[in-house]
Amino acid sequence: MILVTGGGGYIGSHLVKKLKEDGKEVVVFDNFERGHKWAVKDLDVVEGDLRNKEDIKKVFNNYNIDEVYHFAAYSLVGESMENPMKYFKGNVCGTLNLIEAMIEYNVRYIVFSSSAAVYGNPEKIPITEDQPKNPTSVYGQSKLMIEEILEWFSRLNKIRYVALRYFNAAGAYYDGSIGEAHDPETHLIPIVLQTAVGKREKVFIYGNDYPTKDGTPVRDYIHVMDLIDAHIKAMEWMKSEDESEVFNLGNGKGFTVLEVLETAKKVTSKDIDFEITSRRPGDPAVLVASCERAKKVLGWTPKSSDLEKIILDAWRWHKKFEQHKNF
Repeated sequence: MILVTGGGGYIGSHLVKKLKEDGKEVVVFDNFERGHKWAVKDLDVVEGDLRNKEDIKKVFNNYNIDEVYHFAAYSLVGESMENPMKYFKGNVCGTLNLIEAMIEYNVRYIVFSSSAAVYGNPEKIPITEDQPKNPTSVYGQSKLMIEEILEWFSRLNKIRYVALRYFNAAGAYYDGSIGEAHDPETHLIPIVLQTAVGKREKVFIYGNDYPTKDGTPVRDYIHVMDLIDAHIKAMEWMKSEDESEVFNLGNGKGFTVLEVLETAKKVTSKDIDFEITSRRPGDPAVLVASCERAKKVLGWTPKSSDLEKIILDAWRWHKKFEQHKNF
């Protein structure tokens, strides 16, 4: 049985759906503070909070868990700076409770949802896994602390882990059944598509004076289904090799904010209004991943991360979700 914490969230729900389609037995653990019950309807779901040890122990008591995918976390950079205690307690303490339960019930393997936020402002582009880790937010720091905790438990031979450092996940399930729906929404592609569908008046672009080809920041966008493929390959590799490792997951190439906007206009056939405003503090000019380690070790290659494909799949989902809200 596979446990997916945060399985009602964006990436977690996509993994759960894929695992079920592959014939796997899955149980979702989520407090649904940020996740969605409609994303995991008709599935085995336990509602609970990782900050409560008894909640997570119930899952291990009632199910024969042998693999864990850990997505449950707070993930808003701005909020983490305003409420650091929430992020350290929710992300770090919650993960410690999960690890404690895993060890108690002899569950050895965990794939952890980490973030490119562990790097902060990178020294070099593309970003490799061995670059210095200097988070510029409490959110990034909480993810780095969890990686370090996992590494110690691995060194002590208590568990094995793979930490996956995401860049910008985007897109939706290929059939349009589930997709990205945050509240508040902070990610560029869904914000652009919400504008296209009429939910927002305009897109705000934070700065056009960066040292990039059109002055707007460059980011690395990866299709959510390519991410899911990497998670499954990471678990297979870890169980086969009984080793722990860290991998970047990105597209390996970047697109400016204006390039995303122009591609979205093409895909949606909508005139998407935007306004240039001042830079946000701490926004790096360029964030692009080197994914060579994941390609070499896991045999993983992103297959659907053409920007037009990402936006097309996301658009199919957003039209349905924003116009009908029929979930």
